[in-house]
Amino acid sequence: MNRILGRLIMMSSILVFWAASLVSVLSYAATLPLVIDLQSQMQRPPQIIKVVEPHSSQPGRLVQVEYLGYPAAQVFEQLFGPDWKDQDADIEFRALDGYVSRIEIARFQQYRAYLVFGIKDKTEFVVDNIGQNEKHIPLGPYYLIWDNISAPQLLAEGAIDWPYQIHQISMSNSRKQALLPDELARTYAEHSHLTQRYCLTCHQVNGYGGDKWPINLATHIKTMQEDVFKQWVLEPRARNPATTMPPLLDAMPEAQRQEIAEKIYQYLLVLPVATDSIVN
Repeated sequence: MNRILGRLIMMSSILVFWAASLVSVLSYAATLPLVIDLQSQMQRPPQIIKVVEPHSSQPGRLVQVEYLGYPAAQVFEQLFGPDWKDQDADIEFRALDGYVSRIEIARFQQYRAYLVFGIKDKTEFVVDNIGQNEKHIPLGPYYLIWDNISAPQLLAEGAIDWPYQIHQISMSNSRKQALLPDELARTYAEHSHLTQRYCLTCHQVNGYGGDKWPINLATHIKTMQEDVFKQWVLEPRARNPATTMPPLLDAMPEAQRQEIAEKIYQYLLVLPVATDSIVN
């Protein structure tokens, strides 16, 4: 940890801050440099990475795109030092619109991820986001992608963990304190993990989560029936045709989607509403 802290203090773009609730929460936040500056820091040309683009793909119609960028592990080492992968923390990606994606460090050791900033042979860095009913969405400054061709098991997860418009990357251990009180740890660990991964990029639980639509689900779900909740997460456009909320894991088998939605609902129903919120 000392080696990481020393690296952060030396970099002008790094902010180190402490947040506190019931326990201390440490977070290192790095505002990403301009693309031209990142290329200079990396001291190597960007790679070409071909992936199945989950935002534009549909069942039976997979769209492949070749992006330009760097392995995420190399960028993390540049930002946080060589010990980044040894920390008990999440990597957080904050987007310009308030979307926040938090991904466990272990996942970056299991699969190959890349931080990209362009599309090969194209001047525009945009995507059609079918799941959110939006077209020509800017992806910059940066976009996190995964090699789902070499690891096709990732295809069923769709666009989960593919945040775009990233302008800041952090390393934080705030998730456990915010989402899993001691009295729920034994029974609801999996439920908490599912909620964090699939809901809290846009929404929040007791102050922890994204800022795109920051309602506190710990409060909101207490007044919602399970069948209504499931329809919202599984078929959001059936509730509101104009919504930009994507359906939960629509490439997965329906029984598995129903099970995940049920576990998320059960967890949110029993999760206490905190009087003091974790700082994001």
